[in-house]
Amino acid sequence: MTVFEVWAPRADRVRIELDGVVHPMTCHGEWWRAELPAAPGARYGYLLDDDPAVLPDPRSPRQPDGVHGRSAVHALDPAGWTDAGWTGRPLAGSVYYELHIGTFTRAGTFDAAVEKLDHLVELGVTTVELMPVNAFNGAWNWGYDGVLWYAVHEAYGGPDGLQRFVNACHAKGLAVALDVVYNHLGPSGNYLPRFGPYLSDGRNTWGQSVNLDGPGSDTVRRFIIDNALRWFRDFHVDALRLDAVHALADHRAIHLLEQLSTETDRLAAQLGRPLTLIAESDLNDPRLITPRAAGGYGLAGQWNDDMHHAVHTAVSGERQGYYADFGSLDCLATTLTRGYFHAATYSSFRGRIHGRPLNTSAIPGSALLAYTCNHDQIGNRAQGDRPSAYLTDGQLAVKAALVLLSPYTPMLFMGEEWGARTPFQFFTAHPEPELAAAVAEGRRAEFAEHGWPPGDVPDPQDPATFRRSKLVWSEPADPRGARLLACYRALIALRRNRFEITDPWLPDVRVEYDDAARWVVLYRGPLRLVCNLSAESVVVPVAGRVLLAWDSVVTESDSEVKLAGHSFAVLDTGELPIG
Repeated sequence: MTVFEVWAPRADRVRIELDGVVHPMTCHGEWWRAELPAAPGARYGYLLDDDPAVLPDPRSPRQPDGVHGRSAVHALDPAGWTDAGWTGRPLAGSVYYELHIGTFTRAGTFDAAVEKLDHLVELGVTTVELMPVNAFNGAWNWGYDGVLWYAVHEAYGGPDGLQRFVNACHAKGLAVALDVVYNHLGPSGNYLPRFGPYLSDGRNTWGQSVNLDGPGSDTVRRFIIDNALRWFRDFHVDALRLDAVHALADHRAIHLLEQLSTETDRLAAQLGRPLTLIAESDLNDPRLITPRAAGGYGLAGQWNDDMHHAVHTAVSGERQGYYADFGSLDCLATTLTRGYFHAATYSSFRGRIHGRPLNTSAIPGSALLAYTCNHDQIGNRAQGDRPSAYLTDGQLAVKAALVLLSPYTPMLFMGEEWGARTPFQFFTAHPEPELAAAVAEGRRAEFAEHGWPPGDVPDPQDPATFRRSKLVWSEPADPRGARLLACYRALIALRRNRFEITDPWLPDVRVEYDDAARWVVLYRGPLRLVCNLSAESVVVPVAGRVLLAWDSVVTESDSEVKLAGHSFAVLDTGELPIG
């Protein structure tokens, strides 16, 4: 017998349709229950009051016919797990690699991605971070339009495909992180409000806010936390990246994130392996990564957009939009040593003071994730062009060195390690014509405000937009791709082999620079990362044995080196640590 339960406090009557037969359900407070024989794969859905529509289960484990179809009875096969010896990975010391299953390979499935895991192992990354894989409408999407959070997108391989992927990653020593979205639901297939008060009257950038603190929010919060714990427990996932937590409208004394952090730590103790929560936040608020005992939320990590902006603007020279306050080498030095650039300082883009200083003596740099690019910083450009489309290979190498040798936890975006030439554009496949048109028009209007001509913005609904965004796996073998890939591998190996680089304590990091000559030196113990951001060669007052370099390095004297334009060198002074 299978137990079916659904929270439907607004309904006077709830029935379940199972394989075409309708059965009554009994009310238990706000929950409705039925116990029926059901084989794996049996289709079912719920009918509320006298509405003839059969709705999918809010906690559906599988949606084989799409988000508008019936749910399917499904449970992962316990015997299908082969990772009994996996002990997990903490955030500190990790190197993350963000990818989108649908565009990582030509086939766009979990099984196809497994075939590329050896590439990631050889690269030296430790953790594979998947963009959202929960069920969304249409064949392809970035994944942030999810509406059935418990189901896995069928086109990727469904829940069984994800199980195989996690098994394969763990067998190769790779942890798995999953991007999850709890701040809104997608525009198509969201039936949750018919069941109960899942949404509030408030709105954020993407639509109605989730009800985290109003009447009925106890069960909504439980819905979210149970979902997060399910990925950890049932799918053996190691980390969750929590999308845009600044859009979680929660005014309770115990914030949802603190509650989630507490329950995640409990589960980690039970499972005997580290479970990691990483926030994406626009707030520069260190409370997210401050331990709960010190009054914070206790998350393990947070994406650091300031680091991206500081590196990108210093190397590329771009200063439009939210890059306006960034670009100087002083900004880069500040971000490399203090975590945030905006820390109770004025943001011209926002027109107000922004952020709060990070206590660098109490919070390690490894709690901040740094990157040269990610899905947002590429995909939210009008044409979805990667830095490889407008920077030299030397500039790409300099950006990589600054991130990979920083005191932060580095993250790569798929294909950047060989300077992929394919864009990563915003794509959707909404079958509703009105919604498809609205998304395309909204995209054009958004970029028009930033000065991009409408013709430069690809139509998200055009299948070619999706196809253009797929990686081309022949590129790493060409001479240009192979050289940059070798550079990434060497940088990651250096990070792995030298404890001075993985040392996360920011007070031990020092930066020197010359804004006019456009050079910067990052000091990591006896190591010196020397970067020339200009196109002309430059002499820098630093010396040491060359461990790694992009282009030629000439020792001018016992105290100077000469670097070619757009290049870097890692020097070892051989100095012993003090103390």
